[in-house]
Amino acid sequence: MMRTLLVALAVLAVQTPAPRFEQRTFKTPDGSTMRYGLSVPGDYVASRPRPLVVALHPGGSGPYYGDGFMRSIFMPGLRDLSPIMIAPDVPGRSWAEPQAEQAVMSLVTAMTDEFAIDARRIMVVGFSMGGAGTWYLSARDADRFTAAIVIAGRTEEPLATLAKVPTYVIHSRNDEVVPFSQAEERARALEKMGRPVRFDALSGVSHYEMGSYVDALARGGRWVSERWGP
Repeated sequence: MMRTLLVALAVLAVQTPAPRFEQRTFKTPDGSTMRYGLSVPGDYVASRPRPLVVALHPGGSGPYYGDGFMRSIFMPGLRDLSPIMIAPDVPGRSWAEPQAEQAVMSLVTAMTDEFAIDARRIMVVGFSMGGAGTWYLSARDADRFTAAIVIAGRTEEPLATLAKVPTYVIHSRNDEVVPFSQAEERARALEKMGRPVRFDALSGVSHYEMGSYVDALARGGRWVSERWGP
């Protein structure tokens, strides 16, 4: 029985084409150029709308920095969603500011124009600075985003504005950059308010061990998928 299952899984893996990756540029509303990485499922067809994942990188710089983080962290963690994924380079100094919001949401609109996107399944995910941006964007654009995954991200946004959409929060007790206590307190407070939040506390993981967050990200993806429903 086990051998039959393994053979079936191997055949399925061969039959499922690998995602197609591209590096692109996008003209933002203020006239500047924003680089972004794009991942499209290998079996994408317009007759089958896909989830859209907006992936926000942590602090760092360099051309297509977001693309590299998407390929190494976000796609491995969320591949089971079979999403179209975009990973822009931050257009300013932070994701949690109006300039970045305007640029990202314009890119989201461009993607929904270009691809068959399931509007019920548009998620924002981010790590560290990107996690702060995830709190920021999901609070301000809950009419577009239907889920959020925050990894090692702080927020100073008012509680009342947060987690209007299903939000999965991942944080390590050993995070030496973003305090665990703030993340836990915020998540627990939101749970008491009846907001759709799940807090995933990790142990023994440094802020800088980014690859060690992939399994938790996969759990978050499954939780979001359950919230989305069939």
